[in-house]
Amino acid sequence: MCGIWALFGSDECLSAQCTSAMRIAHRGPDAFRFENVNGFTNCCFGFHRLAIVDQLYGMQPLRIKKFPFLWLCYNGEIYNHHTLSKQFDFDHQTKVDGEVLLHLYARFGVQKMASLLDGVFAFILLDTANRKVFLGRDTYGVRPLFKFLTDDGFLAVCSEAKGLTDITRAAPASIAALLPGHFEAFDLKPNGKVQSVQMEPFHCCTEEPAHAVYDAVEGLPTGSDVETVKGNVRALFENSVRKRLMAQRRIGCLLSGGLDSSLVAATLVKLAKEEKLQYPIQTFSIGSEDSPDVLAARKVAAHIGSEHHEVNFTAEEGIQAVEEVIYHLETYDITTVRASVGMYLISKYIKEKSDSVVIFSGEGADELTQGYLYFHKAPTPKAAAEDSVRLLKELYLFDVLRADRTTAAHGLELRVPFLDHRFTAYYLSLPEEMRTPKHGVEKHLLRDAFKDLNLIPDEILWRRKEAFSDGMMSERKSWYVCLQEHLESLVNEDQMEKAPRTFPHNPPRSKEAHYFRQVFERRFPGRAEWLSHYWMPRWTDASDPSARTLDIYKPDKEQ
Repeated sequence: MCGIWALFGSDECLSAQCTSAMRIAHRGPDAFRFENVNGFTNCCFGFHRLAIVDQLYGMQPLRIKKFPFLWLCYNGEIYNHHTLSKQFDFDHQTKVDGEVLLHLYARFGVQKMASLLDGVFAFILLDTANRKVFLGRDTYGVRPLFKFLTDDGFLAVCSEAKGLTDITRAAPASIAALLPGHFEAFDLKPNGKVQSVQMEPFHCCTEEPAHAVYDAVEGLPTGSDVETVKGNVRALFENSVRKRLMAQRRIGCLLSGGLDSSLVAATLVKLAKEEKLQYPIQTFSIGSEDSPDVLAARKVAAHIGSEHHEVNFTAEEGIQAVEEVIYHLETYDITTVRASVGMYLISKYIKEKSDSVVIFSGEGADELTQGYLYFHKAPTPKAAAEDSVRLLKELYLFDVLRADRTTAAHGLELRVPFLDHRFTAYYLSLPEEMRTPKHGVEKHLLRDAFKDLNLIPDEILWRRKEAFSDGMMSERKSWYVCLQEHLESLVNEDQMEKAPRTFPHNPPRSKEAHYFRQVFERRFPGRAEWLSHYWMPRWTDASDPSARTLDIYKPDKEQ
């Protein structure tokens, strides 16, 4: 994880620039560089580095002798950089995976450059020869990027919105996330001012396999019969984990004991042995002593042979962390805040008590494979498939945001195999009926694909969906219930009655939501529109995002 920051056409004083850039220092604790662009007035870059690949030459903005007119700041990993370099015979100056962006851009331009990338990324690319600035972000927004642009051509860009809030021109409504899967092009004037000239979507890794098409690279069999599909799902998922082993720092994995993180952890341990990594894979779980997640994670860790760590979670500790969590998240979404508390605290433990830096996680699986319990209520397979796509498009507002900010807050690098371009493209190309819940079990196809392999225990393979924020504490008293009880006295009925007038955008409808909003407004006043809407289940009469409030929820022991 790194932090990138840039100003174009800035008249901010140097101290104000540095102060703003330092607000994202947590993203890259290993090194910092602040650099002005030669020949252009008031243009500068800031970079906070977390050294994962090529610790010698990895500082940014990245420039190479072959293209002295190109400046690159990026946050991410390009998993196919070796393949691209061999395919196009690029002469690399460093071992940095991001260097391939410079070669691709110089040869093909930004649109094709972005379409060839297999990875996760957010980039700022400056072409001083052609006076262009380009911003880009990966398909699902795994890596964040925020910007604001004034009418007179002042552009500011940052990995997190908080790095822009202190810039004097940044009016509350003007800071916005660059949409995932898009790039934006700007003309650059001699005085450093810019003008937006192009905003387009792109499709990463355009040679992704579809279910009915033979793919020579992956060697996938054709056809949509169930056994062929299950074999392809396994092969693509394993390849997704394998390519993410690219690192010179120790790799670990979050392990909640649910299906998704368990598949990631088990596959990671298996491949680490095959690749002969010089250390055991560390897994990390968090919860109270009687947490169903902790008990399930313990079984998985014993089964796969990981070096397992358990972090004790108490409601009191979680409540104390809420305000700092909201600051890092830059959101007040109810379920995102709830789930982020545990992930923030476990990330803090990893940073302080272990030497793992690259952290694998299971984000994206529920959206892709229809894992939320409310999918049982979908009226048709088509409606379910459409909602799966919607959820993936909105990941950058919710689960991906949570996973990025809670890990980055402690200088860790997040990797999410379920959001691999090739894996998601294949899964979404399957017949709609094949992807729906079956026999009362969500994510049936994914579970069935790994049946009889002994990769993870059967009881975990078929364990019912349990939200992270719910599974951290006892089934008798969930984390969200503890939160609500604590906040009951901190928000009064008069405040709730006035909430629609006090907060006309996304008015809070519970005391918990009201408290989260109060904290957010203290930290980011007037910026409520950063969140377009709350995450809530569909096709069911839900007043709260927790799965435990749904009439279809049953604990595992009642299955």
